[in-house]
Amino acid sequence: MPKAAKSKKKVTKIKPKKISKPKETLKVSTKISKAPIKISKAPIKISKTYTPKDTEKYMCEKHKVFFRIKLQEWRKELIKANNEALYNGSMDDNSISADIVDQASSYTDKNVEMKAINRQIKLISEIDKALIRIKDETYGYCLDTAEPIGLKRLMARPVAKYTIAAQEKHEKNEKVHADD
Repeated sequence: MPKAAKSKKKVTKIKPKKISKPKETLKVSTKISKAPIKISKAPIKISKTYTPKDTEKYMCEKHKVFFRIKLQEWRKELIKANNEALYNGSMDDNSISADIVDQASSYTDKNVEMKAINRQIKLISEIDKALIRIKDETYGYCLDTAEPIGLKRLMARPVAKYTIAAQEKHEKNEKVHADD
């Protein structure tokens, strides 16, 4: 048997090429972005006894947190009261009574109760709008004049949308249109 000739393969070693880093170029934009830059901040914490002061900057972060908490607690209380009133109102049913005076009295009581609940539902809606204004950072400023409403007024009526002068103007206009 003839011997097969061994073939010698030439092995060539490939040297790794040096990879050079591409030169980085900075492109500077000449356009100025008008979008607000949001800086993430740690949430501001206030004590339970904190009350906004006139010496602080008007509607600073502490004021916003204070009013947000106040509005959220008020909203929870109203919802709880409404639920209890609706539950208890459905339990008290004297309309089946044989006495017509008792039926009339029960009807009147329920009517007054439902009006109060409807007023509270509208107030909850106003609270929701105020919370949205806090997020939009328009809370505390008059919707008509954009002037500060004032801390005293907001403490008394946290859902206030207008300064006292603008509120009087609105009420006057409502009265004029109601007379028509």
